[in-house]
Amino acid sequence: MPPRPSPEPVGLELARTAKVLSRAFDDALVAVGGSLPTWIVLMKLRAGGHATQRELAAAVGIEGPTLTHHLHRMEAAGLLTRTRDPENRRVQRVELTEAGEAMFQRLLVAVAGFDERLRAGITRAEVDVLRGLLGRLRVNVATPEEVPA
Repeated sequence: MPPRPSPEPVGLELARTAKVLSRAFDDALVAVGGSLPTWIVLMKLRAGGHATQRELAAAVGIEGPTLTHHLHRMEAAGLLTRTRDPENRRVQRVELTEAGEAMFQRLLVAVAGFDERLRAGITRAEVDVLRGLLGRLRVNVATPEEVPA
């Protein structure tokens, strides 16, 4: 008798779900003229007022040169300004402009709408359980240096 097929691994199902959600989230941002890197950079700047390029690269989860490309595009669009730190000329300080604030607000509406759509039919308690489970999954596969203290 052949072995019974086991259920699909949770990691595979999660990876498929993440891909679908990521694509849908990107589409929601693009529909209002944004992108995921733009949203993350604007969100980080909005939270802290300004940041260094290195801090932004870490927040976005990309390498410095890739971030520089995004910042060039965003600066050309008038969403942010970059200035040299007077105490260390190698450090670039990045600040949100009024146009950047307006873009942040447009993206915020899109993000809130997407989140509402995503949570349809799911209770707050279920969302809390989901957050806990996702956190546990991250810890289960994290390397020792990635595990929060």
